[in-house]
Amino acid sequence: MVDDLLYANGIDGDTGEYLLEPQTYDQFLDYIRGRPVDKPILEFLTNIWSSISKKHLGLPDGLHADDVKQAGWGVIFHSEEDEEVKNALQPLVDHRKKQVGDDRLVKVLQYSGERDWKRWLAENGVAPGSVEPHLVPFYLLIVGSPEKIPYWFSRLLDVEYAVGRLHFERVDGYKNYVKSLIEYETGDDVANSREAVFFATRHEDDEATKMSADNLVIPLTDGIPEDGGVPAQTPVTENSDFHLRKLWGDRATKSALTDIFTPAVGEQPPAFLFTATHGVGFKKRKDEQFSRQGALVCQEWPGEGTFRQQDYFAAENLTPDSRLHGLISFNFACYSAGTPMYDQYMHIRGADPRLIADKPFVAALPKAMLSHPNGGALAVIGHVDRTWSSSFMVSRQRSLVQPFRNAILRILDGKPIGYTMKDFNERFAAYSAGLSERLEMLGWNQSVSESELVRDWLLRNDAGGYLILGDPAASLCLDKLI
Repeated sequence: MVDDLLYANGIDGDTGEYLLEPQTYDQFLDYIRGRPVDKPILEFLTNIWSSISKKHLGLPDGLHADDVKQAGWGVIFHSEEDEEVKNALQPLVDHRKKQVGDDRLVKVLQYSGERDWKRWLAENGVAPGSVEPHLVPFYLLIVGSPEKIPYWFSRLLDVEYAVGRLHFERVDGYKNYVKSLIEYETGDDVANSREAVFFATRHEDDEATKMSADNLVIPLTDGIPEDGGVPAQTPVTENSDFHLRKLWGDRATKSALTDIFTPAVGEQPPAFLFTATHGVGFKKRKDEQFSRQGALVCQEWPGEGTFRQQDYFAAENLTPDSRLHGLISFNFACYSAGTPMYDQYMHIRGADPRLIADKPFVAALPKAMLSHPNGGALAVIGHVDRTWSSSFMVSRQRSLVQPFRNAILRILDGKPIGYTMKDFNERFAAYSAGLSERLEMLGWNQSVSESELVRDWLLRNDAGGYLILGDPAASLCLDKLI
């Protein structure tokens, strides 16, 4: 871990201060002790993590998880979902049937408010630990609000399956996304360049962005030198045909991000974007919470204590001329994918869970990116709740970027977006197993390393917070890129 403090990447949209002040180990130990532990879930994750870390990811032997035609595809609606929404998704269902070539591997499934994800699996003929794509396909698109189909359901389902989510307030959002995706996959060519852009703010007086810029983005863009017998790693695009563009520190401005989303006439938009920034957060019941929470703080932000709308990029900053069609974006920032109703980290013993929002919701920026009428993004990867420095650092000298690196390598290799995030699912399960063991030792009054307990708890929650917004079966069409 880094020094004695842990940092979250989030800024209060009203004050310009940290959403959460850097936390000590002792504070987190108090939170861990105050939070109820769901032992059955920890036991399940302990048992399952070795299976999902294997190449087949729990699928029957001989079936490849990175091939949608073999692994299958399904869509999950709430039982009370509007028929107009279901109708808007029907062209995508038909498209996947044609792509897969076996109607038995394409399913329209229903969620009826089950309180246990195991019961949902059982009602569809399968059990945890056994992926049967003819019953429940490996690639699953959840459609609807997290109020109706909770984040916890998709989080646990995502341990064994490749899960994505779509939610728009208006039916036109679904229609726009489906139309864009089908046109991208069936068209003869696409407008995107074979370029991967890395956008990282770095504020000299802000430890959080200094760490994400120096210890997350630099290892990805510049590589990692050999260290103590550990082999060197090349830049993440080194062995691909992608051109790398780095907008780091002073270059990571709002105008630069605007140019990525709305390139000049004659310029082509990139196929991949990775951002590492603060995310904007607002207090519960603020009107801006639903429209701006998770917006990306840019280099213009002058530092703690002041904050202006021109300091961050929000959904409203996309224009009718923006060109997002065919883009996959990975946004490392607090609330960049969505916001839960209750705080997943700060829990005081004996107190009710702290409310973050009146209801859980999907962030406005990725929704606008996916449903843009000029052609939507293929997928946006972001985070539900806060992101922490511990997700990529174990010390001042050592970064832990392999899950990010592997995800990006798979994206640039044209793998389905749901498959690319498998390392984060493995990490969620693996650290759950470690957490379970340490909590059991505590129950036996055995000595437990407090720093390792905090590490396992933070890494588990952080890994489980990543969310794919968009169809998990979508991928870059490499042979069409310019």
